[in-house]
Amino acid sequence: MSAGLAVFDTTIQDTNLWLKAVSTRLADCERQDAYAALRAVLHALRDRLPAQSAVNFAAQLPLLLRGVYFEGWTLPEHATNSRSAKEFAAAIDANLPDRFRFDAIMTAAANTASAVIIASKRCSRRRRTS
Repeated sequence: MSAGLAVFDTTIQDTNLWLKAVSTRLADCERQDAYAALRAVLHALRDRLPAQSAVNFAAQLPLLLRGVYFEGWTLPEHATNSRSAKEFAAAIDANLPDRFRFDAIMTAAANTASAVIIASKRCSRRRRTS
C-alpha cells in the first residue's frame, strides 16, 4: 500500500525498519512495545541534549520519527547537566508504559543497536546510489 507520496512511503518504510530492529532486540516484542521503547528513548535523549544538538540529531531521523521525537517538546531555557547512565535510565523508565516488561537499560541498548544498524544500512544505500 502506498501513501501516494514518495517521501511518505520512504519515512513509513524507514520507521518500520526501526520498529522491527527494536522489536528484534527486545525478544521479538509486540510492535506497540517497540514503539513505546523507541519513543521513550528518543524523548529521554532529546530532553538531555542542548537545544541545538537536539535539533541536529532530529535532522538525521526519518520524517515520521522526527515527529515522534519532537512530540511534546518545549525549548528548554538551559541544557540539563544530567550525564549519568542512572539518570538517563530513570528518564527512559518515566516515559515507558507501566506494563512495559523490559528495563530501561535494555530498552536503551536495543534502541542504540537498532540506530547503528539502520544508519549503516542508510550509508550503504547512499553509496550504492552515488
